[in-house]
Amino acid sequence: MYDVVIIGAGVTGSAIARELSRYQYHVMVVDKNSDVCEGTSKANSGIVHAGFDNEPGSVMAKMNVRGNAMMEQLAKELDFSFKRNGSLVLCFDEKDMDKLERLLEKGKKNGVPGIRIISKEEVKKMEPNITDDIAAALYAPSGGIVCPFGLTIAMAENACENGVDFQFDTEVMNIVPEECGYRLETSKGVIESKLVVNAAGVYADKFHNMVSDEKIKIIPRKGEYCLMDKKVGDYVNSTIFQLPTIYGKGVLITPTVHGNLLTGPTAVDIEDKENTQTTADGLADLLKRVAVSVPTVPTRQIITSFTGLRAHWTEHEFIIKEVEGAPGFIDVAGIESPGLSSSPAIGEYVAELVQGIYPMEKKADFKAVRKGIPNVAEASFAERQELIKKNPAYANVVCRCEVVTEGEIMDAIHRPLGATTLDGIKRRTRAGMGRCQSGFCAPKTVEILARELGKDVSEITKSGEGSNYLTGYNKEDI
Repeated sequence: MYDVVIIGAGVTGSAIARELSRYQYHVMVVDKNSDVCEGTSKANSGIVHAGFDNEPGSVMAKMNVRGNAMMEQLAKELDFSFKRNGSLVLCFDEKDMDKLERLLEKGKKNGVPGIRIISKEEVKKMEPNITDDIAAALYAPSGGIVCPFGLTIAMAENACENGVDFQFDTEVMNIVPEECGYRLETSKGVIESKLVVNAAGVYADKFHNMVSDEKIKIIPRKGEYCLMDKKVGDYVNSTIFQLPTIYGKGVLITPTVHGNLLTGPTAVDIEDKENTQTTADGLADLLKRVAVSVPTVPTRQIITSFTGLRAHWTEHEFIIKEVEGAPGFIDVAGIESPGLSSSPAIGEYVAELVQGIYPMEKKADFKAVRKGIPNVAEASFAERQELIKKNPAYANVVCRCEVVTEGEIMDAIHRPLGATTLDGIKRRTRAGMGRCQSGFCAPKTVEILARELGKDVSEITKSGEGSNYLTGYNKEDI
């Protein structure tokens, strides 16, 4: 029997796993997908929000501001990409200045550092490509950008190194309360645990409703994005928002930590929790709306588009608490934006909840530091030479767009929670994330995966069962 089972290996579940791994708990993370970061966490803006638009006193506000404050040190400990680039909220009409003032007051009440309103002239000096049709902007210097894959994988790997078990391709079908905890009936058998943490994203309502008479509903809120080439990655320097609406923070445009330019998301509530298709209408609407902020947005440099689903609770608040009438069952539900920003703080807070229910001593040998995969593209000549001395595979470039080498791909496969799929390699190394979108590097990456995992190339998948690249040979030996 486990002490704690966490349902969901996204950014929230991984943050909770890492914090619990500080203690002498026997912890398992289960996920229906083939890898960490394959649900909501894989498709978002990568924004570390400052925390000015959440209601003062709300759980969202507290977790956002605390998570933002934790991010810099966490990036140093776990070796993932993070940058404080600041954020701007554009006000387009003098008549709406009162709304900007209200955001400022919220930010001050929430404890956002350095937040202030700046003039049109200051905005244009900071961001020359911004529209001339603005009155002023709210500036938050603590806003940042992060790699959502890097953050999630780093926390999961560190949790794994500290003793947390991860079980993928395991769908939880039913949860049954027992005298000493809970029985999770899964697609791969029964798992028993004293405590359960429900961090299942858009499916969190499903698991909550299995153990509680007080039902909740999580609505998948669909958001479409466009990603542009690194040639235009410096088109804006800050994260540019528009004044919020009832559907969230509106369409943003931002640089990414990897040097691309990103815009999105749209916001459409849907019923299908697996619908991550992009639409012509949705992308057209997105580009029309972002042009309000940046009229000359370089749409010819779009290299891909994608869709993410946010786990929206009807009350628009994070649910982080032990479920009434279900002792030891902790909900971490409704974790929509600013969930990524809040994840380190949510992990910390849930670990405190677990400690309050079932105390355990801290580990004397907890490893707080994790080293990521070497980045040949950003390494100096001397660093590259040193890597190649250790392993000549670091001299063999597989992904030309992102300059990813065979050595990096091998490292991604053989490290804790190593990649077993093409998407797993992509998220860990960026092989396939460049302009050609894996058109040239995919075949070689499949070969490396097969070789290193001891599998036939026909067994290698894009993202788990049913997504095989090869189904057979077109020429058989006679």
